[in-house]
Amino acid sequence: MIFVSSEMPEVLGIADRIIVMCDGRITGELDIKDATQERILEMATDFESKFVAHA
Repeated sequence: MIFVSSEMPEVLGIADRIIVMCDGRITGELDIKDATQERILEMATDFESKFVAHA
């Protein structure tokens, strides 16, 4: 089943695997045992490639 949501508690409660997207592209994949809200947000905002790589 594919489930799409921006509600973090809902995603963490339902998913076995999480695919994260940012700006229309996949930025990460997590198994639920490795998923945290912080890690998902890092991937969803794609912080590293937008800001760190250009520093």
